[in-house]
Amino acid sequence: MTPALAAGFLGIERFTPPWDVFFLPLFNLLVAFYHLLFSDFALAIIVFTIVIRTILAPLFIQQIRSQKEMQRMQPLIREVQRKHKGNRAKVQEETMALYKEHGVNPAAGCLPVVFQLPILYALYQALIRASNIVTLSADQVKSTDFAALQQALPGIQQVAGSQTQFIAPVSGACNLPQFKDAFTHFLPLNCQLIDPIHLSSQITTTVSWLVNPFTGVHLDLALPDHAFAIPILGFGLSFIAVIAAILQFVQVKMTSPTPNPDDPTSSATSTMTYLFPLLTIFWGGLFASGLILYWVVYTAYLVVQQYAIMGWGNFFPLFGWTPAFARSSLIARGALPARREPRGEPVPDSPPSTKPAQGPGAQGQRAQGQRSQPGQRPTQRRPGGQQRPGGQKKRGRKR
Repeated sequence: MTPALAAGFLGIERFTPPWDVFFLPLFNLLVAFYHLLFSDFALAIIVFTIVIRTILAPLFIQQIRSQKEMQRMQPLIREVQRKHKGNRAKVQEETMALYKEHGVNPAAGCLPVVFQLPILYALYQALIRASNIVTLSADQVKSTDFAALQQALPGIQQVAGSQTQFIAPVSGACNLPQFKDAFTHFLPLNCQLIDPIHLSSQITTTVSWLVNPFTGVHLDLALPDHAFAIPILGFGLSFIAVIAAILQFVQVKMTSPTPNPDDPTSSATSTMTYLFPLLTIFWGGLFASGLILYWVVYTAYLVVQQYAIMGWGNFFPLFGWTPAFARSSLIARGALPARREPRGEPVPDSPPSTKPAQGPGAQGQRAQGQRSQPGQRPTQRRPGGQQRPGGQKKRGRKR
């Protein structure tokens, strides 16, 4: 009943449950933004990502707050691990008791991620579908099934300069028996679009305003980055992928727990903080640049959202460096000791010198000061036999 009800709804001719429940709304929304934003696929991806992330913001906020509560519990958990070191059963029991006492659910941060996974995968497929490039293996290209599909759907075009990449048609038959396995991606675009946004031509994936000023090459979002990539041993090091990797490092570092040598999961988390950005750079040389652009916008949105909720989190200290603007947040959560303010009267920068002044000028001033006070004995004795003023000798005191 579900395919029968969905097929034909506002022009949608093909519906495959349950996957299309997630996929079709996102795919139609992306194409709608492409129509509204001057047929600019890059702007469509940027706006599309921001809208989706805003809709999913409540789930993400719940996840961040759960992570923040877990970070607040870390000192107590470390104390339990130190107290019962070597007794894993006791550590687990005491840790769960702490969570229960403070009302913290350690699984609360995982549930929003589970809910988002189908949507995130649908976003990925929507970008792949809109770019309309289908990649086959060499055996699939030579198969009789693909030859039968090309005969039934003559709108399939081969990408220039490639033997395994093809462009699916915009319009055509929607229920051919050849649409199976990898050949499902050749389904015409209009088969799953509503009537108001049906396409009359292929989506233009080359972006006019994303151009390399040195080479003049424009970025094609349907292909791996060739406009802003540096070839290294046959691998394209994409500048867009590097930006995505830096943003991902910031996003993960902000929410990663403080390293704890007593916690075996702490070292694994620290490794993932550096591993995922490196994987992003690697994927940037393989996947379509439209997906990498989506990942840049997606991660930047997460960084801004995390900062609004938890500040810099655990991003600092970064390789031992902490800037002045981040010290207040570190002091607030106890990662840095607070500065001690002086009490009572201020202490001068340098105490006054108690050493008597040297030099003839100072001796003269001291002598004048002593003479100006009659009756005050001089503080220094003259050696015996030394003449006083007036020719009188000073008599030595008998011991």
